[in-house]
Amino acid sequence: MRYRVLHRTTYSYDADVGNSYGQAYVRPRPLPFQHVDACAVTITPTPGDLATGIDCYGNQSTYFQVSQPHRQLVVEATSDVEVVAELHGQEALATPWERARPLLDPTIPGAWSAAEFAVESELVQHSAGAREYAASSLRPGRALAEAATDLMHRVYADFHYDPEATTVTSTIGDVLEKRAGVCQDFAHLMLAGLRAHGVAARYVSGYLATDPPPGKERIFGADASHAWLAVWLPTPTGPGEWLALDPTNDQWVGERYVTVAWGRDYGDVPPVKGVIFTDAEKSTLDVQVDVAPVAGEGHCARAGEPGRVVGQDPAGMGKFST
Repeated sequence: MRYRVLHRTTYSYDADVGNSYGQAYVRPRPLPFQHVDACAVTITPTPGDLATGIDCYGNQSTYFQVSQPHRQLVVEATSDVEVVAELHGQEALATPWERARPLLDPTIPGAWSAAEFAVESELVQHSAGAREYAASSLRPGRALAEAATDLMHRVYADFHYDPEATTVTSTIGDVLEKRAGVCQDFAHLMLAGLRAHGVAARYVSGYLATDPPPGKERIFGADASHAWLAVWLPTPTGPGEWLALDPTNDQWVGERYVTVAWGRDYGDVPPVKGVIFTDAEKSTLDVQVDVAPVAGEGHCARAGEPGRVVGQDPAGMGKFST
Protein backbone atom coordinates (compact mmCIF):
# COMPACT_ATOMS: atom_id res chain seq x y z
CA MET A 1 0.00 0.00 0.00
CA ARG A 2 1.10 3.54 -0.77
CA TYR A 3 0.28 6.40 1.59
CA ARG A 4 0.69 10.14 1.76
CA VAL A 5 1.15 11.12 5.39
CA LEU A 6 0.74 14.59 6.88
CA HIS A 7 1.65 15.30 10.51
CA ARG A 8 1.20 18.91 11.65
CA THR A 9 1.80 20.01 15.24
CA THR A 10 0.91 23.58 16.23
CA TYR A 11 1.84 25.22 19.52
CA SER A 12 0.21 28.58 20.35
CA TYR A 13 1.14 30.86 23.26
CA ASP A 14 -0.43 33.96 24.89
CA ALA A 15 2.93 35.79 24.96
CA ASP A 16 6.08 35.85 22.90
CA VAL A 17 8.43 32.88 23.00
CA GLY A 18 11.97 34.22 22.78
CA ASN A 19 13.72 30.93 22.06
CA SER A 20 12.52 27.45 21.17
CA TYR A 21 14.63 24.30 20.94
CA GLY A 22 13.02 21.15 19.61
CA GLN A 23 13.51 17.64 18.31
CA ALA A 24 11.00 15.86 16.11
CA TYR A 25 10.59 12.19 15.23
CA VAL A 26 8.25 12.50 12.25
CA ARG A 27 10.28 11.02 9.38
CA PRO A 28 9.26 7.41 8.53
CA ARG A 29 12.12 4.89 8.62
CA PRO A 30 13.40 3.24 5.44
CA LEU A 31 13.00 -0.49 6.15
CA PRO A 32 13.01 -3.76 4.17
CA PHE A 33 9.21 -3.71 4.26
CA GLN A 34 8.79 0.08 4.01
CA HIS A 35 10.05 2.33 1.23
CA VAL A 36 10.07 6.09 1.81
CA ASP A 37 9.69 7.82 -1.55
CA ALA A 38 9.87 11.35 -0.14
CA CYS A 39 9.76 13.20 3.16
CA ALA A 40 9.93 16.90 4.00
CA VAL A 41 9.86 18.58 7.42
CA THR A 42 9.14 22.31 7.69
CA ILE A 43 9.25 24.51 10.79
CA THR A 44 7.42 27.84 11.04
CA PRO A 45 8.83 30.40 11.89
CA THR A 46 11.94 29.53 9.93
CA PRO A 47 14.57 28.14 12.35
CA GLY A 48 17.96 29.74 12.67
CA ASP A 49 19.34 26.23 13.12
CA LEU A 50 17.89 23.13 11.46
CA ALA A 51 19.51 19.71 11.11
CA THR A 52 18.59 16.08 10.48
CA GLY A 53 20.45 13.26 12.18
CA ILE A 54 20.33 9.56 13.02
CA ASP A 55 19.99 8.53 16.66
CA CYS A 56 21.43 5.44 18.35
CA TYR A 57 18.46 3.31 17.23
CA GLY A 58 18.70 4.34 13.58
CA ASN A 59 15.73 6.73 13.73
CA GLN A 60 15.79 9.95 11.74
CA SER A 61 15.34 12.98 13.98
CA THR A 62 15.00 16.66 13.13
CA TYR A 63 16.58 19.24 15.43
CA PHE A 64 15.61 22.91 15.29
CA GLN A 65 16.07 26.22 17.09
CA VAL A 66 13.78 29.21 16.55
CA SER A 67 15.33 32.30 18.11
CA GLN A 68 13.04 35.00 16.70
CA PRO A 69 10.08 35.99 18.92
CA HIS A 70 6.94 34.03 18.06
CA ARG A 71 3.53 33.15 19.49
CA GLN A 72 2.95 30.14 17.29
CA LEU A 73 5.23 27.27 16.32
CA VAL A 74 4.30 24.79 13.59
CA VAL A 75 6.13 21.54 12.89
CA GLU A 76 4.87 19.86 9.72
CA ALA A 77 6.02 16.66 8.03
CA THR A 78 4.77 15.27 4.72
CA SER A 79 5.81 11.82 3.53
CA ASP A 80 5.12 9.42 0.66
CA VAL A 81 5.54 5.84 1.85
CA GLU A 82 5.00 2.36 0.45
CA VAL A 83 4.44 -0.48 2.94
CA VAL A 84 4.17 -4.24 2.51
CA ALA A 85 3.36 -6.83 5.16
CA GLU A 86 6.48 -8.08 6.93
CA LEU A 87 7.05 -11.84 6.69
CA HIS A 88 8.43 -14.03 9.49
CA GLY A 89 10.11 -17.43 9.44
CA GLN A 90 8.20 -20.29 11.02
CA GLU A 91 11.26 -21.36 13.00
CA ALA A 92 11.54 -17.93 14.60
CA LEU A 93 7.82 -17.81 15.37
CA ALA A 94 8.00 -21.23 17.05
CA THR A 95 10.90 -20.36 19.37
CA PRO A 96 9.96 -21.12 23.02
CA TRP A 97 9.91 -17.88 24.95
CA GLU A 98 12.41 -19.17 27.52
CA ARG A 99 14.98 -19.45 24.71
CA ALA A 100 14.49 -15.86 23.60
CA ARG A 101 15.90 -14.03 26.64
CA PRO A 102 19.09 -12.27 25.53
CA LEU A 103 20.28 -11.28 29.01
CA LEU A 104 20.01 -14.81 30.36
CA ASP A 105 21.69 -16.44 27.37
CA PRO A 106 24.08 -14.05 25.60
CA THR A 107 25.24 -16.89 23.32
CA ILE A 108 21.99 -16.71 21.35
CA PRO A 109 22.79 -15.31 17.88
CA GLY A 110 21.93 -11.61 17.85
CA ALA A 111 21.44 -11.40 21.62
CA TRP A 112 23.77 -8.40 21.80
CA SER A 113 21.47 -6.39 19.50
CA ALA A 114 18.33 -7.10 21.55
CA ALA A 115 19.71 -6.96 25.10
CA GLU A 116 18.98 -3.26 25.62
CA PHE A 117 15.28 -3.89 24.98
CA ALA A 118 15.06 -6.48 27.77
CA VAL A 119 16.00 -4.12 30.60
CA GLU A 120 13.96 -1.50 32.42
CA SER A 121 13.58 2.00 31.00
CA GLU A 122 12.30 5.20 32.56
CA LEU A 123 8.68 4.68 31.47
CA VAL A 124 8.70 0.86 31.47
CA GLN A 125 9.62 -0.48 34.89
CA HIS A 126 9.57 -4.20 35.68
CA SER A 127 6.63 -3.91 38.04
CA ALA A 128 5.37 -6.93 39.95
CA GLY A 129 1.87 -6.28 38.64
CA ALA A 130 2.96 -6.32 34.99
CA ARG A 131 5.04 -9.45 35.55
CA GLU A 132 2.11 -11.25 37.16
CA TYR A 133 -0.27 -10.13 34.41
CA ALA A 134 2.02 -11.44 31.64
CA ALA A 135 2.73 -14.74 33.40
CA SER A 136 -0.63 -16.21 32.36
CA SER A 137 0.41 -15.94 28.71
CA LEU A 138 4.02 -17.06 29.18
CA ARG A 139 3.36 -20.69 29.98
CA PRO A 140 6.36 -23.05 30.08
CA GLY A 141 7.55 -24.09 26.62
CA ARG A 142 5.05 -21.92 24.76
CA ALA A 143 6.18 -20.39 21.48
CA LEU A 144 7.07 -16.73 22.00
CA ALA A 145 4.98 -15.52 19.06
CA GLU A 146 1.96 -17.40 20.39
CA ALA A 147 2.52 -16.19 23.95
CA ALA A 148 2.98 -12.55 22.91
CA THR A 149 -0.09 -12.72 20.70
CA ASP A 150 -2.12 -14.15 23.57
CA LEU A 151 -0.92 -11.33 25.83
CA MET A 152 -1.99 -8.84 23.14
CA HIS A 153 -5.47 -10.43 23.01
CA ARG A 154 -5.80 -10.15 26.78
CA VAL A 155 -4.74 -6.49 26.92
CA TYR A 156 -7.28 -5.68 24.23
CA ALA A 157 -10.03 -7.51 26.13
CA ASP A 158 -9.16 -6.36 29.65
CA PHE A 159 -8.35 -2.67 29.09
CA HIS A 160 -10.60 0.11 27.84
CA TYR A 161 -9.43 2.79 25.41
CA ASP A 162 -9.96 6.07 27.28
CA PRO A 163 -7.92 9.21 26.44
CA GLU A 164 -9.01 10.77 29.73
CA ALA A 165 -7.72 7.92 31.91
CA THR A 166 -3.99 8.64 31.62
CA THR A 167 -1.41 11.28 30.70
CA VAL A 168 2.11 11.12 29.30
CA THR A 169 3.38 10.83 32.89
CA SER A 170 1.16 7.88 33.89
CA THR A 171 2.92 4.76 35.16
CA ILE A 172 2.37 1.07 34.46
CA GLY A 173 0.75 0.87 37.89
CA ASP A 174 -1.75 3.59 36.93
CA VAL A 175 -2.75 1.68 33.81
CA LEU A 176 -3.17 -1.59 35.70
CA GLU A 177 -5.26 0.13 38.37
CA LYS A 178 -7.55 2.01 35.99
CA ARG A 179 -7.74 -0.79 33.42
CA ALA A 180 -7.76 1.96 30.79
CA GLY A 181 -5.46 4.13 28.72
CA VAL A 182 -4.35 4.87 25.18
CA CYS A 183 -2.11 3.08 22.72
CA GLN A 184 1.18 4.15 24.30
CA ASP A 185 -0.09 2.81 27.66
CA PHE A 186 -1.04 -0.57 26.18
CA ALA A 187 2.33 -0.82 24.45
CA HIS A 188 4.13 0.08 27.70
CA LEU A 189 2.12 -2.49 29.64
CA MET A 190 3.03 -5.29 27.25
CA LEU A 191 6.66 -4.17 27.23
CA ALA A 192 6.78 -4.22 31.04
CA GLY A 193 5.22 -7.67 31.26
CA LEU A 194 7.47 -9.23 28.63
CA ARG A 195 10.70 -7.58 29.82
CA ALA A 196 9.99 -8.57 33.42
CA HIS A 197 10.30 -12.18 32.21
CA GLY A 198 13.48 -11.49 30.27
CA VAL A 199 11.93 -11.13 26.81
CA ALA A 200 13.26 -8.30 24.62
CA ALA A 201 10.68 -5.95 23.11
CA ARG A 202 10.78 -2.38 21.80
CA TYR A 203 8.36 0.53 21.59
CA VAL A 204 7.36 1.63 18.07
CA SER A 205 5.76 4.92 16.99
CA GLY A 206 4.05 5.61 13.69
CA TYR A 207 0.68 5.81 12.00
CA LEU A 208 -2.25 3.52 11.23
CA ALA A 209 -4.29 4.13 8.09
CA THR A 210 -8.03 4.07 8.80
CA ASP A 211 -11.25 4.52 6.87
CA PRO A 212 -14.23 6.66 7.94
CA PRO A 213 -17.36 4.92 9.24
CA PRO A 214 -19.63 3.50 6.51
CA GLY A 215 -21.54 6.21 4.71
CA LYS A 216 -19.31 9.02 6.00
CA GLU A 217 -16.86 11.10 4.02
CA ARG A 218 -13.20 10.95 4.87
CA ILE A 219 -12.20 13.94 7.04
CA PHE A 220 -8.77 15.37 6.30
CA GLY A 221 -6.53 15.55 9.36
CA ALA A 222 -8.73 13.35 11.55
CA ASP A 223 -6.21 10.52 11.97
CA ALA A 224 -3.75 10.37 14.87
CA SER A 225 -0.30 9.20 15.78
CA HIS A 226 -0.17 5.60 16.92
CA ALA A 227 2.06 3.31 18.98
CA TRP A 228 2.65 -0.42 19.23
CA LEU A 229 5.49 -2.79 20.16
CA ALA A 230 7.75 -5.36 18.53
CA VAL A 231 9.01 -8.55 20.19
CA TRP A 232 12.45 -9.99 19.40
CA LEU A 233 12.46 -13.47 17.84
CA PRO A 234 15.91 -15.08 17.70
CA THR A 235 16.99 -16.93 14.55
CA PRO A 236 19.75 -19.54 14.04
CA THR A 237 21.95 -16.89 12.45
CA GLY A 238 21.86 -13.11 12.18
CA PRO A 239 20.33 -10.52 14.48
CA GLY A 240 16.89 -12.15 14.64
CA GLU A 241 13.44 -10.89 13.68
CA TRP A 242 10.98 -8.51 15.30
CA LEU A 243 7.29 -9.38 15.49
CA ALA A 244 5.21 -6.18 15.68
CA LEU A 245 1.95 -6.31 17.67
CA ASP A 246 -0.78 -3.70 18.15
CA PRO A 247 -2.66 -4.31 21.42
CA THR A 248 -4.93 -1.30 20.81
CA ASN A 249 -6.44 -3.05 17.79
CA ASP A 250 -5.64 -6.68 18.69
CA GLN A 251 -3.70 -7.52 15.54
CA TRP A 252 -0.27 -8.08 14.11
CA VAL A 253 1.13 -5.00 12.41
CA GLY A 254 0.77 -5.15 8.63
CA GLU A 255 0.68 -3.03 5.51
CA ARG A 256 -1.64 -0.41 7.00
CA TYR A 257 1.01 0.68 9.51
CA VAL A 258 3.65 3.31 8.78
CA THR A 259 6.69 2.95 11.05
CA VAL A 260 8.38 6.19 12.12
CA ALA A 261 10.74 5.32 14.99
CA TRP A 262 11.46 2.88 17.79
CA GLY A 263 13.15 2.93 21.16
CA ARG A 264 12.86 1.68 24.72
CA ASP A 265 9.63 3.58 25.41
CA TYR A 266 7.65 6.68 24.41
CA GLY A 267 10.24 8.97 25.98
CA ASP A 268 12.83 7.97 23.37
CA VAL A 269 10.72 8.84 20.33
CA PRO A 270 7.91 11.35 20.98
CA PRO A 271 6.74 13.08 17.78
CA VAL A 272 7.96 16.46 19.08
CA LYS A 273 9.75 17.45 22.28
CA GLY A 274 11.66 20.51 23.34
CA VAL A 275 12.17 23.49 25.62
CA ILE A 276 10.95 27.08 25.28
CA PHE A 277 11.87 30.35 26.99
CA THR A 278 8.85 32.56 27.57
CA ASP A 279 6.72 34.46 30.08
CA ALA A 280 3.57 32.99 28.55
CA GLU A 281 1.11 31.61 31.07
CA LYS A 282 -1.11 29.69 28.65
CA SER A 283 -0.45 27.52 25.65
CA THR A 284 -2.48 25.30 23.36
CA LEU A 285 -1.51 22.27 21.32
CA ASP A 286 -3.20 21.22 18.11
CA VAL A 287 -2.23 18.08 16.18
CA GLN A 288 -3.45 17.10 12.73
CA VAL A 289 -2.54 13.76 11.21
CA ASP A 290 -3.70 12.44 7.86
CA VAL A 291 -2.79 9.04 6.40
CA ALA A 292 -4.31 8.82 2.94
CA PRO A 293 -3.99 5.90 0.50
CA VAL A 294 -2.56 7.17 -2.76
CA ALA A 295 -5.14 7.14 -5.58
CA GLY A 296 -5.32 3.84 -7.36
CA GLU A 297 -3.93 1.81 -4.47
CA GLY A 298 -7.24 0.80 -2.88
CA HIS A 299 -8.65 1.53 0.54
CA CYS A 300 -7.78 0.52 4.07
CA ALA A 301 -10.16 -1.38 6.32
CA ARG A 302 -10.89 0.35 9.61
CA ALA A 303 -9.25 -1.35 12.55
CA GLY A 304 -10.99 -2.34 15.72
CA GLU A 305 -14.67 -2.74 16.51
CA PRO A 306 -17.21 -0.13 15.31
CA GLY A 307 -16.77 3.11 17.21
CA ARG A 308 -13.54 2.12 18.93
CA VAL A 309 -10.80 4.74 18.80
CA VAL A 310 -7.71 3.34 17.09
CA GLY A 311 -5.11 6.13 17.32
CA GLN A 312 -3.04 7.93 19.91
CA ASP A 313 -4.61 10.73 21.94
CA PRO A 314 -3.25 13.83 20.13
CA ALA A 315 -3.31 15.92 23.30
CA GLY A 316 -0.75 13.62 24.86
CA MET A 317 1.85 14.01 22.15
CA GLY A 318 4.97 16.12 22.20
CA LYS A 319 4.28 18.64 24.96
CA PHE A 320 6.97 21.28 25.39
CA SER A 321 8.23 22.14 28.83
CA THR A 322 8.32 25.78 29.92
